[in-house]
Formats: sequence, structure tokens, C-alpha cells
Amino acid sequence: MTHQKPVLRTVAIVAAALFAAGTPIAQALTGTLAVADSEFIREGESTLRAAGYAFSVWTLIYAGLLAYAVYQALPSTQEMPGLRMLGWPSVVAMLGCGLWLIAQSSDAKWETVAIIVASAAALYVPLFSRYPVQHRIEFWLVAAPISALAGWLTVASALNALTVLTGLGVITTLSAPAWAAGGIVLVVLVAGALTLASKNWIYPLPVGWGLVAVSAAERLNKPTISLLAALGALLVLIAGTWVAKRRAILLPAPRQQ
Repeated sequence: MTHQKPVLRTVAIVAAALFAAGTPIAQALTGTLAVADSEFIREGESTLRAAGYAFSVWTLIYAGLLAYAVYQALPSTQEMPGLRMLGWPSVVAMLGCGLWLIAQSSDAKWETVAIIVASAAALYVPLFSRYPVQHRIEFWLVAAPISALAGWLTVASALNALTVLTGLGVITTLSAPAWAAGGIVLVVLVAGALTLASKNWIYPLPVGWGLVAVSAAERLNKPTISLLAALGALLVLIAGTWVAKRRAILLPAPRQQ
């Protein structure tokens, strides 16, 4: 039995993807500072930072989100479990991506924390509720882009929260190492649990990427924190590899004969 795709959800996904990918372009055209170069980010570098190249992952994420939006809007794309489970949560997360940039450029500190955590949480629920992917194209154009976004938001939420707490003076020079270590451990625990529960090997990839970037950035000034971040990246990627090798991952479901 074929189910009709809800028009409102289809349009909302397209609009949210355009908003997410278009906001940084609009900010660049209007002269707004890039996130990695802003005072907002520099305020938190005394606690924990990631190498600048880490943010290049957004290019891949935006491309994936736009491809997802186009694919799900095609008349030939039928309703599927992935769209039913990820559709509206993905709208929330993509809108959050654009809203975070607007809040960041306005130096709305606590608002950025609320937005990014809510965006990540919106995706965690459907990812924990693992679903069978019916076709390979659904895996690469629905599950993969949303999983990658969720993975990066996991790392970004921790960095964002530490940045805000440092900028507000809650984290001091003395307490910074403990906060940094706690942030890394929390990311690893959340990412490991979600990877194993969702049986999803795409999700941990951007988490590992972010933690490696943290390790690289802190290698000279904070070798212990750098080592912890590298170990965390290794553990998360091992979890993803274990899931992939057991083939307990989001793969096309067997065709019905």
C-alpha cells in the first residue's frame, strides 16, 4: 500500500534546508564574521577549542541536506518510514542551524546553547528508534545526511556550551581543564550510546572528526586534553566500525518477494 507524502512536511523540509544553507551565505554577503573568526568563538578558546578546519564539515552537511530536501520533494519519491520518522525532526534541526548563526552573530549566548541543544535532541529521538531503510538511495539521501548533522551537533553542542560558560565567567582558568575533560567525556558517552543504540555508522563519523580537530588544536598547550580528545575519537570510531562490521546498520531492507 502506497501512502501519500504530506505536502506541508515536504514543503517545510525544503524551506528549512534552504534556510539552513542560505543563512551563512546571506551573512557572508552582508559582511557578518564567519563563526570561526568571531569574538564569540575566541572567548571560549581558553577552555576547549577545535582546529579551524573542523568547520569545513558544514560544506558536506549543507550539500547533504539540500540533496535530501530535493530528493524527498520529487514526485517520484514515495512516502517511506525514514521520512515519517525523520521529516519533522529534521525541519526543527535545520531551522536550528540557521537560527544559531543569527543568534551567534547577535552575541545571544544562552540562546545559542538552547538552539543547538534542541536541534541535536530533535534528531536523537528518531535515531534511537532505528528503522529499516528500504532502498540504498534512501540511506544516502535521507538517513545519511540527517545522521551526519546529528553527529556534528553532538560535538558542537559541547563546544558551544563551554564557550558560553567561559565567556560569562562561569568557567575560570583554574576550572577550565576539568570542564574541558568533562565536555569531551560527555560527548563520547552520548555518541557511543547513540551509535550502538541506533546501529548507525554514519552518525559517529562527524563526532570523530570534531574530536580529532579538538585534539589537534590543543596538542601543544593542553597535551592531556588533546590525548583525551584523541582517545575519545578513537572510541567513538571503534563503536561505529563495530556496528558496521556486524552489519547491524541502516541498510536496505530485504525486498519482499
